Amino acid sequence: MTPALPKPRFTLTDTAGAPFDFRAKTQGYVTLLFFGYTRCPDECPLHVANVAKGLEALPIDVRAQIKLVFVTTDAARDDPHTLRVWLDRFDKRFVGLTGSDAAIEAAQRAAGLPPASKTARAGDDYAVGHANVVLAYTKDNLAHLMYPGGVTRQDWAHDLPRLINETW
Repeated sequence: MTPALPKPRFTLTDTAGAPFDFRAKTQGYVTLLFFGYTRCPDECPLHVANVAKGLEALPIDVRAQIKLVFVTTDAARDDPHTLRVWLDRFDKRFVGLTGSDAAIEAAQRAAGLPPASKTARAGDDYAVGHANVVLAYTKDNLAHLMYPGGVTRQDWAHDLPRLINETW
């Protein structure tokens, strides 16, 4: 992306209930930032599964330099426990974050993304519309790449080592 997007500053709550300062706790890592929700019927689990499978194909020393941070866009239903259980199905190292609707909206805006929106379904159910992209921040704290839906595990396995060694 030109210009590259600066890594945003926001603090939300991780799945252990502790504050997570996004910029500080991802310093020095290739960081994949994805906003989504655990009840998503299609794109969220597909994105997260493909990243997880791509990471599995990499050497441990490469994996140790990458963090995936998943921020829920459905705080009402994605409490810390729900997020942790869902993320653990893919990779126990993935970071899950939640917070108030206002804090999550502010984090999306800080990342340069439109805030998620809810669409009513039957009864009290609803779907959450959100940006279907993973922002990839390199160690210079800039997102030079944005990965849309449909990126395969092979694509992740190919690109992630290059993001670690890239100098912009």
